[in-house]
Amino acid sequence: MFFPTEAIYTYWPYAAFLSLGIFFSIQVYYILFVYGKLARYRSPEPTVGEEMPPVSIIISAYNEQENLKTFLPLILQQDYPEFEVVVVNDCSDDETPWLLRDLAAQHTHLKVIDIGEHIRLKHTKKFTLTIGIKAAKHAHLVFTDADCEPASDQWLRETVAPFAEGKEIILGYSPYFKHSGLLNKLIRFETTHTAMTYLSYALKGDPYMGVGRNLAYTKALFYKGKGFNAHMHIKSGDDDLFVNQNSNSLNTGIAISPNTHMYSVPKLTWKSYYKQKARHAGASVMYKTRHKWMLATQLLSAILFYVSLALSIVLLPQLWYIPVGLYVLRLIAQYSIYSYSFRKLAVPDLLLWLPLLDLLFYFFICLNGLFNRNRKQISWK
Repeated sequence: MFFPTEAIYTYWPYAAFLSLGIFFSIQVYYILFVYGKLARYRSPEPTVGEEMPPVSIIISAYNEQENLKTFLPLILQQDYPEFEVVVVNDCSDDETPWLLRDLAAQHTHLKVIDIGEHIRLKHTKKFTLTIGIKAAKHAHLVFTDADCEPASDQWLRETVAPFAEGKEIILGYSPYFKHSGLLNKLIRFETTHTAMTYLSYALKGDPYMGVGRNLAYTKALFYKGKGFNAHMHIKSGDDDLFVNQNSNSLNTGIAISPNTHMYSVPKLTWKSYYKQKARHAGASVMYKTRHKWMLATQLLSAILFYVSLALSIVLLPQLWYIPVGLYVLRLIAQYSIYSYSFRKLAVPDLLLWLPLLDLLFYFFICLNGLFNRNRKQISWK
């Protein structure tokens, strides 16, 4: 069927309006009914006197001398009845081995495992974590990184509390330290937005990922799911892919009270941040199909909302108030939900920057995924 050129030019602007309305509706659904789950969630009060299971904290480290010197004592000094810290030193060539030896002499619950280089063996983080898991003497495992600082000495106690409810996986939250500059704001916004998504879906009964800087699960589940075997060929994914393949609505809990936050050192340059996100981009291709669809729908609807918003204003400037009105309504919906979630996740300062950061976030994530989705990964650091 042939459409005259004049008809195409006549109706094209209205198609942009229709698209804007569709993407607006999808976005409002995600904001109110997905992210709203986290906004309405209340962390349970810490239980006094409840029996706590013995726990093994596992940290993989490569050339982390300064971070271990700063942060490892805070892990070792957690207020918890029985726990050990297992640090797997992965071929470090700085002073890490000597530092760990000194700390182990001071703390009997610190276990150090040194992995030496081998000409035929290329280590990945999944390999070092597997070594740490096998060496752990307790059945309940907590994972973090060498550059992470717990919010308090109650981090471990409150993080593992859902184990007492029979949970096998506990999803924590790991914000980045606050610094000045746009890059730091974007990094913290991206981390917060990601946390809002995976925590909200966990509360909806459909957990799909977690972050290895603050994650816990049982050793039995690790062995039952055959560890990282299904995705050992992918360098990243020791956290999100494991959760994606082993979590369900019954075995997964969350821990996000202020004491459970695990702060991490952010990247300081755009180049290093881009490289970090590039390493993580490939893991999502291994997600369950429904999770790939739901994340793609959320991402594309946001990007296409902005694109159709611009097209609607350009093509029908006399009706500018309609697309602008929809943008304002979406922003109001975001503020009504994000104001609660951002305070729970310790980033209320980012609310002022929401209009700019939301736009930068979606287009940065889109470009990162486009260029790095199938990129070969060569290291886990």
